[in-house]
Amino acid sequence: MRLSVSETFVSLQGEGLWAGWPCFFIRLSGCNLRCTYCDTRYAYKDGEKRDIPGLIEEWRQNRIALVQVTGGEPLLQPETPVLLDGLVSAGAKVLLETNGSLALGNVPRAVTKIVDRKTPGSGMEGFFLEENLRWLNQGDQLKFVITDRKDYEWAREEVIRLHLPCYTEVLFSPVWGGPAPFRLAEWIIADRLSVRLQIQLHKILWGEKRGT
Repeated sequence: MRLSVSETFVSLQGEGLWAGWPCFFIRLSGCNLRCTYCDTRYAYKDGEKRDIPGLIEEWRQNRIALVQVTGGEPLLQPETPVLLDGLVSAGAKVLLETNGSLALGNVPRAVTKIVDRKTPGSGMEGFFLEENLRWLNQGDQLKFVITDRKDYEWAREEVIRLHLPCYTEVLFSPVWGGPAPFRLAEWIIADRLSVRLQIQLHKILWGEKRGT
């Protein structure tokens, strides 16, 4: 069983609740969305065909407990849940980053789901499957990338309407080159919003260098 892989690399986890931890990344190829601010457009095209046992062995040889499967959109490939299950069985702490447009029902329960709720500024807000929210719990993360004040207000209303903090971690992240992080922090504080401010640590450290 094989997957189309854009790249694998070791870096620090730059986002979410695991930010700062050493992490082995498996970036799968292909994406069904075209966000305005996408920083991994190179993953749109087909990648190298890799067998799943080989990917698990590469993770094992790197001697890092944390692994993130990302994209592109990893759930476009029907074999991805097999990779996730294999990594879990091998003893990895597994994170899955997904854009929320594809069903999460086949994702193993032990996998931490990091779901990107697209805002209007992404140009892709209409593709989210709201039914996916039922698969999230307090160990998972729902991320809003904020491009401007209008995005913030839209995201704020989604958080309130769906009572999101009651059942999952909610992250607000300023798009790279967009609102200053302190400005987004001020908005969150002013509204007493029960969300976590997230800043892309890897870009602070290395800019937009690929493989970080």
